Amino acid sequence: MIIYNVKLNKKFIFKFILIIMLIICITLGIVGIYNIYQNINRNKEFNLIDDSIPSSEYAEIAKDNYTNILKQVHNNIDTYIGQKISFSGYIYRVNGFSDNQFVLARDMDIGNHQTLIVGFLCSCDNALDYQTYTWVNIKGEITKGTYNNIATPILKITSIESTSKPENATVPLPDDEYVPTAVIY
Repeated sequence: MIIYNVKLNKKFIFKFILIIMLIICITLGIVGIYNIYQNINRNKEFNLIDDSIPSSEYAEIAKDNYTNILKQVHNNIDTYIGQKISFSGYIYRVNGFSDNQFVLARDMDIGNHQTLIVGFLCSCDNALDYQTYTWVNIKGEITKGTYNNIATPILKITSIESTSKPENATVPLPDDEYVPTAVIY
């Protein structure tokens, strides 16, 4: 049987454990500060990205959200005044329009093989250059006006050009899932 007599120095062990813990804490602190520094630099990179939509650009309206946007603009005219939009449709006129007015129309599918004509009332200096039912691409700015003594959005045309009728020209009914915003994207 072998017996060892070991004398432990409590102060030395205490100091040794304290130094080890201090080294671990300093290491964790340095790693934490480094991670914070990296996150700050990463966030600076994201802050440099300009994700705003310049007000001079035209928002392209797709046929899938055409009626949703049309409904929102009619219900909240003041919110959309000055918004520049671009889309296609056909020229539609009714009695009572002035020579520079027409509706840039689309046929809205209401079911049972029936459609309803919907669209923006437009104002264009050369409106008479385009015959009724001619398909056009337009760019314009939403303004507020009246039609039959009712406040209505009027699209002031800045650019108009003839185009061909798309393969599927009808647009869907507006849906309740559409989330309106103050800007048309």
